[in-house]
Amino acid sequence: MRENSWLRVLLAVLLLSLGAPASAVLPTSIPTTSPSAEVPEQIIEATRDEGQDALIAERIEGIFAELPAFSGAGVEVNEGVVTLSGKVADPAAIDRAGNIAARVSGVVTVENLLERDLSVEENLSVLGQMSGLAQNFVKALPLILVSLLAAILIGGLGYLIAGIRGLWSRIAPNIFLAELIRSAIRFVFVVGGVIIALDMLGAGTLMGAVLGGAGVMGIALGFAMRDTIENYVASLMLSIRQPFRANDWVLIDHYEGRVIRLTSRATILMTLDGNHLRIPNAQVFKAVILNYTRNPQRRFEFELGIDADDDPRAAMACGIEALAKLDFVLADPEPSARVQKVGDSNIVVLYLGWIDQREADWFKSRSLAIGAVKDALEQAGFAIPEPIYRLRVDSRSDALPIGRAAAAAEGEAGVDRVAAQQPEQFSQDVRPEGEIEQMVEAERRSSGKRAKDLLDPSRPVE
Repeated sequence: MRENSWLRVLLAVLLLSLGAPASAVLPTSIPTTSPSAEVPEQIIEATRDEGQDALIAERIEGIFAELPAFSGAGVEVNEGVVTLSGKVADPAAIDRAGNIAARVSGVVTVENLLERDLSVEENLSVLGQMSGLAQNFVKALPLILVSLLAAILIGGLGYLIAGIRGLWSRIAPNIFLAELIRSAIRFVFVVGGVIIALDMLGAGTLMGAVLGGAGVMGIALGFAMRDTIENYVASLMLSIRQPFRANDWVLIDHYEGRVIRLTSRATILMTLDGNHLRIPNAQVFKAVILNYTRNPQRRFEFELGIDADDDPRAAMACGIEALAKLDFVLADPEPSARVQKVGDSNIVVLYLGWIDQREADWFKSRSLAIGAVKDALEQAGFAIPEPIYRLRVDSRSDALPIGRAAAAAEGEAGVDRVAAQQPEQFSQDVRPEGEIEQMVEAERRSSGKRAKDLLDPSRPVE
């Protein structure tokens, strides 16, 4: 553009120098274009054919006549401008009518003046469409019955397969896992039957919505029932691992008792005082379990104190000899003793002995062993001290006869008195007490098959 302008200027100067008029050189007006000028979306013709507005109106009215929702709509066309007026019952039909009119050839623009008809009669007439739905339902009734029958047959097949208890009992390691497999089979077949029935009805969208909603609901229920699911999984793991047997004497955390049964939700114990105790399996699975019944040999221990002036090694030997004389104390492993601690006025000795729980009760054996060792120490001249405080009123007075001095002062009379109180033998009744075991067995017999016990005696204990 700049080069052409300069050429024109030079040409004008040259012609003027030669005597030519300026009008012959320069144009009276130079056309310019604006870069901001907008191009219209469609070209509106400057002229229209006669009767074109009537054709457009006839075309739009014909389309509206085929659609019941636009029965109350009026159409006017002037110079290609379509004006829609009237009332319709469906609010969505207002925008739809404008879109339809705008698509007709020759329409310049649409003035949509349609309004919603809020009269009771027109809105109730919409409910008349329910009769059409009822007619369609009657027509589709055979297909619905066939799909329903297919769903029932598929679900029934799943229940039939799951009902073969013997097969799943052989496959699964325990009844709890077998029941879980059977429930999973029933669920898969029932859901599969529903999906096939919906597919036969052509309700694919509904099927997707149902499955999506079921997934979201499953996640929500999983978070809400987290403790229940954890307990259920713990029950499954305990039934597989078999950590104890029925009537085992166990200590689960700080709960002690004999096992009655293992159910799908809790482990039931009978405490040593005869009460029922239910512990959730989730807690049992994570707990430290101490089983006293697995090993028939069990050790008991107790402490006795002797005077600080006594020889602890002689006291240990005396106590071991007294334990070895007891019939219920095992020779292998043999009894033993050790110095536990040295106090302010005594020496504490720990005595240990082993028993066979099948022949001797642990509590009885320990009680009799304490008495036997105590008597043996006293007969041997060992003093069993008590907390003693010395009070001196006058520093010139002699000390009171306390401890070994008191024992020496008593002389042989004290030893004879202890011997007179000593029983002739220690072979008292230490047979195991079977009251709790009998209660547990009675409880298991009374429940019978009504209570599902997940403890399987044929499987090894972990």
